[in-house]
Amino acid sequence: MGKTREDNQETVEPYVEKLDDKIKKLNSTRVYKKITPKGDITWYVKWVATILVIVAVICRSLELHIYDMMFSLLGVIGWTFVGLKWHDRALTILNTVLGVLLVLGIGKYFVQ
Repeated sequence: MGKTREDNQETVEPYVEKLDDKIKKLNSTRVYKKITPKGDITWYVKWVATILVIVAVICRSLELHIYDMMFSLLGVIGWTFVGLKWHDRALTILNTVLGVLLVLGIGKYFVQ
């Protein structure tokens, strides 16, 4: 006779660990369970920044370059803030570099 579902469940359960348990077992300060916070300031900033970047791309497609750069800069500032609050180096570095380049582009636009 074959194994029943209950027999199979009992043999599998000891091998199934929750993520929290695995992290605790590692006993490391470098392992984090990343969860996007909902309801705090970063949640709102990331969505506003995302909408601003989408508006910037719309402006770019309509060849409204100064508006593209302005909306992009605002979106990048928002995402830089989120990256700093989340301690996310990739977000912080990317958006800081983009911000500097956008400021230079905006400055060049007004100097001409």
